[in-house]
Amino acid sequence: MGSGGAWAQQVLRLSTTTSTDNSGLLQYLLPIFEARSNLKVQVIAVGTGKALELAKNGDVDVTLVHARAAEEKFVAEGHGVNRRDVMYNDFLIAGPVSDPAGIKGSRDVMQALRKIVDSNARFISRGDNSGTDIMEKAYWKQLGAQPKGSSYVAAGLGMGEVLNMAAQMQGYTLTDRATYGAYKAKTGLIVAVEGDPKMFNPYGIIAVNPAKYKDINYKGAMQLIDWMTSPEGQKKIAEFKVDGQQVFFPSAK
Repeated sequence: MGSGGAWAQQVLRLSTTTSTDNSGLLQYLLPIFEARSNLKVQVIAVGTGKALELAKNGDVDVTLVHARAAEEKFVAEGHGVNRRDVMYNDFLIAGPVSDPAGIKGSRDVMQALRKIVDSNARFISRGDNSGTDIMEKAYWKQLGAQPKGSSYVAAGLGMGEVLNMAAQMQGYTLTDRATYGAYKAKTGLIVAVEGDPKMFNPYGIIAVNPAKYKDINYKGAMQLIDWMTSPEGQKKIAEFKVDGQQVFFPSAK
């Protein structure tokens, strides 16, 4: 059969966050969904705030983000419908093998950050107002302390570059598991702290409200939502690995 069948294919526009896209998850999942649905998914990967903004303006049909409070507000204000939990990923504190703060093996992020402050160990911050950066700043605020002077480096860079800096400067940093896995061999950093529920990062998927925009592909949006939260979609999310490690954990109810 020629390319005639392609005309029947409808486009579904999805806004999502850079972390979802950079990890390779969507490149793995979407072809399976596209084959099932005869939809072509167009992915726009931006920060969470911008992803919701695109949905609010009707520039996409569906959005997949990780900012629970902002998602609930988005739905409450009537911009989106049928929000579902999809998965979560988790953060960890990576650091040098020498472990100057003595935190390796800890599962308590607050206690570990306190030790980093008290030992004057170096900490490299994203410093770029990303989701990771906002999470890190919330920890220091809760702790009521943070590293001082040259012990605290605000990089203003993406996660990969910050992991490289942490390796060069023998410092600690907060990182998502997927990017850590992708850079582990290059940086030689170890996982110092992991497994604290405070470091879990839940993702939700939301259809744009069809009552607001008549040209929204609502049917396609619901097909994607239903598939992502179906047993098959959830199994595929769990099977996706970076550097041999599972990085997203299914959470559909």
